[in-house]
Amino acid sequence: KIAKEPISLETPIGDEEDSQLGDFIEDKNAVLPLDSAIQENLKETTTRVLASLTPREERVLRMRFGIGMNTDHTLEEVGQQFSVTRERIRQIEAKALRKLKHPSRSRKLRSFLDQ
Repeated sequence: KIAKEPISLETPIGDEEDSQLGDFIEDKNAVLPLDSAIQENLKETTTRVLASLTPREERVLRMRFGIGMNTDHTLEEVGQQFSVTRERIRQIEAKALRKLKHPSRSRKLRSFLDQ
């Protein structure tokens, strides 16, 4: 039944009046605790895996893919930061990604793909 007048979300519900109408309205934007824990674990694992690379490789991947940053960067932009060509950045990126594909590192992240 639709109410003709607006109703406050603080309207008491039930005999005990210990609940309010707002308690029963689903927040579709709320993140489930399990999803939040998985996301946090993914961030921590990604940080650990990236830390196993050289500092330069880690920074190149972070910049290229926007990990821990507001945006990703082009090969040209990253090259300017390191004062090297975009081709050299591409090579560093490719080597770092090959390292990440090694089972000793990829195993740590693979479980997140199954979810």
